[in-house]
Amino acid sequence: MTSIVQQARAVQATIFSPRLQQAVRLLQLSSLDYAQALQEAAEDNPFLEFEQPSVASPGSVFEGNSIEAPEFFEHFGGGAAAPAGRLPHDESIDALQRVPAVASLRQHLHAQLGVLRLGEQDRMLAAAVVESLDDDGYLRISLEDIAAVVGEPGEDIEAALHGALRRVQALDPPGVGARSVSECLLLQLPCIDDPALRERVRRIASEHLELLASRKLGRLAAALGEPLSCVQEAADCIRRLNARPGWQHEAAVPAFVTPDVIVRKHRGVWTAVLNEAVLPRLRLHQAYARLFEQQRSGRSAEMAGCLERARWTVQNLAQRSSTIRDVAQAIVANQKLFLEHGPLAMKPLGLRAIADAVRVHPSTVSRTVHHKYMATPAGVYELKYFFSRGLEHSSGGASAPTAIKQLLRELIAAEPVDAPLSDAELARQLDQQGFRIARRTVTKYRQEMRIEPVERRGAID
Repeated sequence: MTSIVQQARAVQATIFSPRLQQAVRLLQLSSLDYAQALQEAAEDNPFLEFEQPSVASPGSVFEGNSIEAPEFFEHFGGGAAAPAGRLPHDESIDALQRVPAVASLRQHLHAQLGVLRLGEQDRMLAAAVVESLDDDGYLRISLEDIAAVVGEPGEDIEAALHGALRRVQALDPPGVGARSVSECLLLQLPCIDDPALRERVRRIASEHLELLASRKLGRLAAALGEPLSCVQEAADCIRRLNARPGWQHEAAVPAFVTPDVIVRKHRGVWTAVLNEAVLPRLRLHQAYARLFEQQRSGRSAEMAGCLERARWTVQNLAQRSSTIRDVAQAIVANQKLFLEHGPLAMKPLGLRAIADAVRVHPSTVSRTVHHKYMATPAGVYELKYFFSRGLEHSSGGASAPTAIKQLLRELIAAEPVDAPLSDAELARQLDQQGFRIARRTVTKYRQEMRIEPVERRGAID
């Protein structure tokens, strides 16, 4: 028979207190999530309040930067600097309104259809074709599928849809409404003035696109029965055509990154400072705290808990700021050559080195650099960008992958146009300079930099 027995044993285990759990969570938040977390904390706890941001003077905004405030206002205002650091009255009212709005492809096409004299059904079918286009400007679905959506049961409107498609293909931009790359190029033939060149482009686009894509111009010239110089001229003409006509009417959504740290050089010393202007700050509501302490009773345990959480929340926020600042300053101290000379001078750097410098655990450094950004004179980088393992070279030192990628980029930029370098040749040239890197590593770095392979960087017969 089995029996149930209770035993007591002493076990060592790491238990995170609520305060420590909040500190860890706040440390790894991005600036956007951090601001949201502070908003929620202020709404849930009456003892927390936001500090009112101080209004910076015009000169302080540009302090330490290469451009002075008066030059900034003169550049964007079109005249002398406005007094008190403000734009002129007319500029401050409608400056944003003067930014041109890019119409989408569908809006552009619908506007053209609106000025055509079309019947109700023809306009409806043309609008259905426009709405079926993808972002490249292609019609990727069949007319039968469109007919099944817009047509009535038993109604045959495919012939009318073919007419609507031809009407859309006649609109601007040229090539819109194509169902293949070949058709897209053929729709742009009227843009070519030379009849002989137009005919060669037509034959290539309709019959020999694969040879053109693989840059086998010698075989393409033999297939067309044309001189290589004429085929090269037609190939250059095709490259000038727009294979994705919808892209020029799609406004790219800009990606805004708010730096958490700003790096400046003052009297020859690189210094990292927190970007306090963009982050909200919470503080303890002293009036409420004093009032509660005066009226405190044994039945106010819940409010006492709120006051306690408010106090260690403020302390955790201060700890988060100091940790980010210390880690950023340690990164700057280790990557001074990068700030001075660019990616070629990037040094290998590990989490352990920064953790030892700041006297924290490597996991704390890992949380600190997560989704945090640093603004440098060379651009805005994520803090993780400065960490990498070293690649040893024959001189006994080591280089960061960022430096190797920059060297590869320069080698490829300097290669002959008619004889591009293969990945194996790039690896050999790096080896001659003391960097022992495998060919597959060169391929990996080239792909990460979005550089085409050797077959696509030069014309090969």
